[in-house]
Amino acid sequence: MTMGVSDLIPGVSGGTIALVLGIYQNLVAAINGLFTKDWKKHLMFLIPLGTGIVIALLSISHLIEWLLAEYPQPTFFFFLGLVIGIIPSLLKEIDYKRNFTNRHYGLLAIGALLVASTFFFKSNELAEVMTSLSFSDYILLFFAGWLASSAMILPGVSGSFIFLLFGVYPTVVNALSSFNIPVILTVGAGIGIGLVLTSKLITFLFERFKIETYAIMIGFIAGSIVVIFPGFTEDHLLSIGAIILGWMAAKLLSVAENKKTVVKIQNS
Repeated sequence: MTMGVSDLIPGVSGGTIALVLGIYQNLVAAINGLFTKDWKKHLMFLIPLGTGIVIALLSISHLIEWLLAEYPQPTFFFFLGLVIGIIPSLLKEIDYKRNFTNRHYGLLAIGALLVASTFFFKSNELAEVMTSLSFSDYILLFFAGWLASSAMILPGVSGSFIFLLFGVYPTVVNALSSFNIPVILTVGAGIGIGLVLTSKLITFLFERFKIETYAIMIGFIAGSIVVIFPGFTEDHLLSIGAIILGWMAAKLLSVAENKKTVVKIQNS
């Protein structure tokens, strides 16, 4: 459900949340495993995860619309704290002090710059909700879903931001909150195809270039700080509380994941 909420926020990545929760590599492996002989095992992982995402998308879309309308700054600051809190955990997980060389730091910087540069494509004005949809509009929604899903599975890259770039973000959120089935099915089909193709690429990169892939992904996440940062306009105390709460949530999730890993090692 947390991944579903994050995918509704432009600038916040569902892939980042999956890393925070310690399920990212399991998620990628499960998507790839759907087309193997062990598909039942992977499906049993994806069903509860997907159910939570769908429930969040359908039930919390109203809340997200309200929070972004009434408390946009604190909402973004909460996710900002979450992102900032996970970076040290990821660096520790990959043991960067021992494994990182100048090349890895360079890849991290490139990843950060790539994501941070999307800040210049942000627009403060949202497009209008599409009402009378033509065939070409459905084609646009399908490919927007395809590209957005590729972004969703990459930590630090926001799928919702891709929808913003295509000018379909208000239409997609409105479809979720109003149960517009044709739009939901069209975007969902694009997302499904994109997830399968992107997960195969990420699996290959983890198998062949694990340290390099981690470095770029940490860079993506670091760069997303620039994109998420909403600036200071009002609600200063609330925003400070929100960023601290987000940072604490990331730390607690990291501690819980470390304990789970220790228990697995002891049991094995």
